[in-house]
Amino acid sequence: MLEGLSVRHPTTSDHAQVLAVMDAWWNNFGGTAGSQQRAALVPRLFFQHFASTSYLAEERGRLVAFLIGFHSQSQPDTGYIHFVGVDPAARRSGVAKRLYEQFFTDTLNKGGSTIRCITSPGNTTSIAFHTGMGFALEPGDVLRDGLPIHLDYDGPGLDRVSFVRHLIPAQ
Repeated sequence: MLEGLSVRHPTTSDHAQVLAVMDAWWNNFGGTAGSQQRAALVPRLFFQHFASTSYLAEERGRLVAFLIGFHSQSQPDTGYIHFVGVDPAARRSGVAKRLYEQFFTDTLNKGGSTIRCITSPGNTTSIAFHTGMGFALEPGDVLRDGLPIHLDYDGPGLDRVSFVRHLIPAQ
């Protein structure tokens, strides 16, 4: 774990800071179009309306990770992890696991028992992380390279891999 790590809920003023690190953390993947897509996936509304279910991790005041999540209003037993980022220098330090576990605890405390999230089929790091965290791959429309793919999940050509994890309340 990182030294001096603190975890807190984001505020609206954190939105610009998160957007500012995303291109570097994703190694400018996709160029300008990729940058715009990432920014569109993390609009200010998450920092306004879902701050109590989202988290920032900082090391001595420097942003090292974030998790944007919410509890489903349509499926009250479900928490949804929408977007997660970790500074490449902090990867494999346990910071992402800590944020996920905090979200799991928050979901359980609100009476939830299921966590869902998605990733792109080519994001092998994300797939390995989620399966390592106990998430199961949900059946998809097709199998591609052994992965169940949900075709056009987020629109035409935007295929996704879907995960689910069922939480067990502490006794």
